[in-house]
Amino acid sequence: MTNARFVDASVFIYAYLKPKKPLTPEISKLKKCAQAIVKRINKREPVTTSLIHISEIANILEARMPLKASLGILTDLMTIENLQILQPTVELYQNAIEEAKIVNVGVNDALAYLLMKEKGITEIYSFDLDFNRMKDITRLTP
Repeated sequence: MTNARFVDASVFIYAYLKPKKPLTPEISKLKKCAQAIVKRINKREPVTTSLIHISEIANILEARMPLKASLGILTDLMTIENLQILQPTVELYQNAIEEAKIVNVGVNDALAYLLMKEKGITEIYSFDLDFNRMKDITRLTP
């Protein structure tokens, strides 16, 4: 799946979180875009993420929705055949910490970047503007 796009946690979070209050037009647009990406994934578009990003999704979903619902979503994510889930090494995570310091981004964003470089992936689905600082990858935006 080398040509697969990387999917950042933000996509799944926007797609699956149910709002407790009315959405702003901007957030509503992001949510619709995230749901469209998830629809493409469900139609078998090959994508990649990491176990660290799945964990990030789990932490946010579990904090903001009933546990049973979040576990159902996570179970579904873990069984998507066209979703390759990478398992970074401790050494790669340490490198991501150093990269995060250099580029001034969060460590999980730096990890996604390093995993993409390692796998030859040049495009990422993400709503995180920090990926715009990484000039050799393209953040696909709404």
